[in-house]
Amino acid sequence: MNRSLARKLIESHMVSGRWSPGSEIAIRIDQTLTQDATGTLVYLEFESLGLDSVQTELSASYVDHNILQTDFRNADDHRFLMTAALRHGVYFSPPGNGVSHPVHMERFGAPGKTLLGADSHTSTAGALGMLAIGAGGLDVALAMAGEPFHMKVPRVMGVRLARKLKPWVSAKDIILEMLRRHSVRGGVGKIIEYWGPGVKTLTATDRATIANMGAELGATATVFPSDAMTRDFLERHGRVGEWVPLEADPNAEYDEADEIDLALLEPLIACPSSPDNVRKVSEVEGMPVAQVIVGSSVNFSFKDMMVVSKAVRGRTAYPGLSFEVNPGSRTVLENIERAGGSELLAHAGARVHQSGCLGCIGMGQAPPTKAASVRTFPRNFKGRSGTEDDYVYLSSPETAVAAALSGRITDPRKLGPYPRVVEPKRYRYNDSIILKPLPPVERAGVEVVRGPNIAPFPLFDALPESYEARVLIKLGDNVSTDDILPAGNRVLPFRSNIPKISDFVLERLDRQFSKRCMESGGGIIAAGENYGQGSSREHAAIAPRYLGVRIKAAVSFARIHRANLINFGVLPLVFADPSDYKALEEGQTLVFTDIRKAVESSDEIVGVVKESGRGFRFSINLSGRERESVLEGGLLNRIRKERGLKRAQQGREAAPSK
Repeated sequence: MNRSLARKLIESHMVSGRWSPGSEIAIRIDQTLTQDATGTLVYLEFESLGLDSVQTELSASYVDHNILQTDFRNADDHRFLMTAALRHGVYFSPPGNGVSHPVHMERFGAPGKTLLGADSHTSTAGALGMLAIGAGGLDVALAMAGEPFHMKVPRVMGVRLARKLKPWVSAKDIILEMLRRHSVRGGVGKIIEYWGPGVKTLTATDRATIANMGAELGATATVFPSDAMTRDFLERHGRVGEWVPLEADPNAEYDEADEIDLALLEPLIACPSSPDNVRKVSEVEGMPVAQVIVGSSVNFSFKDMMVVSKAVRGRTAYPGLSFEVNPGSRTVLENIERAGGSELLAHAGARVHQSGCLGCIGMGQAPPTKAASVRTFPRNFKGRSGTEDDYVYLSSPETAVAAALSGRITDPRKLGPYPRVVEPKRYRYNDSIILKPLPPVERAGVEVVRGPNIAPFPLFDALPESYEARVLIKLGDNVSTDDILPAGNRVLPFRSNIPKISDFVLERLDRQFSKRCMESGGGIIAAGENYGQGSSREHAAIAPRYLGVRIKAAVSFARIHRANLINFGVLPLVFADPSDYKALEEGQTLVFTDIRKAVESSDEIVGVVKESGRGFRFSINLSGRERESVLEGGLLNRIRKERGLKRAQQGREAAPSK
């Protein structure tokens, strides 16, 4: 059989299982990545395993999401992350050094390696021929401890790219076209692999834009070949020795196939409030715009920044419009300054910010109420920007700068000749900013500094023999992790304090949910398709579990959120008959007799409505390993049991009894 590159990468790291779509396998993880919004919990979880040092080839910790130190909480978390990294043998990238994904590509990414990251956009590194997968923090903590990563064998979608892009059309338009065709659910259970002659026309950072937003398709990973463009990127960053050629076999077999003729694409834009609400820019042209932001974790590159810089040469941003630029890394910022880009941006009225996620995660840069904001970001879920009544559009840097200059959505092809950008032969960078792992003999002397906002990680009890609970809320399709637990500068400072952050669960959809949940002693959440799309933040599973939610019943689940639920002892049930979702009502009480026995040995369970006696059938689609985790009350409990560790630790706080 002629194998895809995705299959080659997986099979070269497989430690158990076999290649059979849908079956569970375990793969060896070479590298891990954490960021500050998820990292504090990762290190608390890693500590609970009793290990001194990480067991991976390389692990890196980045502070890029919550870099605004508006009070002690963020600053304390940053010190905790730094000292934990030094204590456990992890590279540490401080606030302002850049977003995790571009920095990891620049300094650590290598073709043929596996990367597991506690961030859904870890998929970005697939641009370098890596198998890069976003996961929940606990899965990453276990990978740091040397445990393999368990996953179901994905289907592989091969997307052939033909010809090349025309001027003012860029890589962002390719991934927007994929979202237009396949939706935010189109990649669930799949790896997207790009191949064909068009791939050779895309730089490594072009590919990073596409791979980053593979997460918006719901894909497990995105894979590009490692070729001359990959070598060129590594050489410019002083790491050509890491390059190896990698590609699919000739005439590789794919489970699904698609083809995009790059020459036929035109500028596209995702309209509010979903990344797959994609239209041609020409169809929405004329919409007034109050804010434009370029950069963050996608469209972060030198090329992206310089296209924008050269497009504004001799021009000024539209009066009253907020024009903002977030370079992806300090390396990008330093090199656009050397090339004169920063001066051009400043003269045009742009505000060039420090390198970080910033507005992408709702940390500042909130747009005005009921005013359009055009951003090169990967997500535009309602309210994610920090403004509840937001109208966020997602576009390429080319379309964004056209809007910045005209004050309205404008086809960038009207701006004139396309700017010519030449990348530096060798990027200037300062590696000393990243703190390197200490020698093993020195690590034991490092004190991990904990601020008062870092609360003990809660303990969760095992699954009871039977379960009776009320349906606390019934939600629709495509509920995101931002809906379940908002990000932003009001909530994220409590990321290391589960009791406090639990107050915000589902507040965007029901401001009284947390209070009602506590008063009810927990309960059940019901939802439609693709429940839990978006971020990898495991807080969206832990916080409801802390409130006593033991079951989430949905038509279907997003991959990472489903895994996070299982990791913390929440049972993800799927409606056996999707039409039953409509019949189940909020406020009904479901009784699950012998639920523990069903999870142990059955693929189905019936929940009986206490008020009417009607039964609803649910599928229990769990592997043997996943069943054990749910039965024990979570993966940490199971691992502690297997390793003979005490379940309770000094000063560790138990979750409220439910």
